[in-house]
Amino acid sequence: MGLLSSKTLKTKQAQILLLGLDSAGKSTLLYKLKLAKDVKTIPTIGFNVEMIQLESNFSLTVWDVGGQEKMRTVWSYYCENTDGLVYVVDSADKQRLEASRKEFKHILKNEHIKHVPVVILANKQDMPGALTAEDITRMFKVKQLCSDRNWYVQPCCAITGDGLTEGFRKLTGFVKSHLKSRDTLAFVKQK
Repeated sequence: MGLLSSKTLKTKQAQILLLGLDSAGKSTLLYKLKLAKDVKTIPTIGFNVEMIQLESNFSLTVWDVGGQEKMRTVWSYYCENTDGLVYVVDSADKQRLEASRKEFKHILKNEHIKHVPVVILANKQDMPGALTAEDITRMFKVKQLCSDRNWYVQPCCAITGDGLTEGFRKLTGFVKSHLKSRDTLAFVKQK
């Protein structure tokens, strides 16, 4: 009985890549989501890795990679074996939106994340003048760039936690569907 129940409760894992420019709020939102409390963060040099479990039998291993200009050149090395991409945008930093858009467009061209689901977190919605999720969708040309995959743009605030769970739940649903499709395709190719 114990062996049977341990098999049925086996947790599936997915690798998630968390990217965005420096100061977009990646680490802040990751730790807010994981710990459900405010954590003072410093700029990420290199990466952070955390496991998040929003569902009892499915966990996300989130790779939070630094967003400084030097780190962006190595983002592509983290794409292999990635099951989903979360891209964080500072919705209030209008001066760097174009740079963020270019980086987003560039990373989507990586062969290792072709067709993986994408959730853009339109962060800092609590700031005056922050662009809406619809604004970000339009400016980042998400409909065109992500037409080959599931995608969603979630407004959020890393400091308060508003929108974070919703964004990651959406991603979890997309990733589960993506993994199922990939496994089915692999099974069909074996026959």
